[in-house]
Amino acid sequence: MSTYRIATIPGDGIGEDVTEEAVRVLDAAARGFTIEWTEFDWSCEQYLRTGAMMPADGAAQLAEFDAIFLGAVGFPGVPDHVSLWGLLIPLRRAFGLYVNLRPVRLLPGTESALSGRTADELDMLIVRENSEGEYSEIGGTHNPGRPDEFVLQESVFTRVGCERIIRHAFERAGQRQKKVCSATKSNGLIHSMPYWDRVFDEIAAEYPDIETRQMHVDALAAEIVLHPDRLDVIVGSNLFGDILSDLAAAVTGGLGLAPSGNINPEKTGPSMFEAVHGSAPDIAGKGIANPVAQILAGAMMLEHLGEHDTAAAIDKAVCDALEKGETLTPDLGGSATTTELGNAIAERAAAQ
Repeated sequence: MSTYRIATIPGDGIGEDVTEEAVRVLDAAARGFTIEWTEFDWSCEQYLRTGAMMPADGAAQLAEFDAIFLGAVGFPGVPDHVSLWGLLIPLRRAFGLYVNLRPVRLLPGTESALSGRTADELDMLIVRENSEGEYSEIGGTHNPGRPDEFVLQESVFTRVGCERIIRHAFERAGQRQKKVCSATKSNGLIHSMPYWDRVFDEIAAEYPDIETRQMHVDALAAEIVLHPDRLDVIVGSNLFGDILSDLAAAVTGGLGLAPSGNINPEKTGPSMFEAVHGSAPDIAGKGIANPVAQILAGAMMLEHLGEHDTAAAIDKAVCDALEKGETLTPDLGGSATTTELGNAIAERAAAQ
């Protein structure tokens, strides 16, 4: 029997609440393998105690695990750029997690913010570049405190980085509806986006059976709202992919339903899986957070590890529980607690 060693980082706020439920579901669903969980208390709370989100050797501690299961990070009193650059981004870069995969779909028993749209019309996969682009440390503040103070923030687009994320999007599209839409802004960003467009065209030529579109990111945002049925796989830079995936999640039922994976496709290091939503400190510990996104992130993790049947069983358990509608959390219009919804999904997963 296989054993997977998984590092859990519940993080802050509701990250702890939803991670607990997701771990329960994954353990209940496991068939033919076991999961050995090791928890790390790296968080904003640790930052306030020690001045660091994680130890200096944090990445080295995680390197031998099969995967990383992250809750949510962020808390009042700790600036967002401190929590992000102190934990999530260093881990993405340490382990070559250059693919941020965000499936977005309308789940059974839930309603879209878009009136009249069906599940068939709301099923997208956003492939976000996760290691370079606009999320760069290059730059700085100059002449601080003076009237001529200014800042520089540089973007980095390498050929390797652009090629591998765009090619990954085409490979994913080949498993779906064979359509890829590229998010660009080449009418405004004179160097980076024309380069992105050129690399996209070069990669597209290798996949003649895949239908392609290139849209300016503002027009693509409107397309997600007005004509989501025309979209299948969307590929974008770090910033564009981040913004578009949150918009797409919002129109398909909310961030509480949206999972994501920070993936190293070559598996030379552990990939990291998390919900798209944040730590929501205003509802932390109240037992009302929706655990579905974290549970589905767990299913993505098992899929990545090769446990396809168990991942599918968890997905089905989530869909069945939501469609039944008896244990929905307040964000879904119900009155169930986080634990009640988690238990409903765990029971169904165990029975698969």
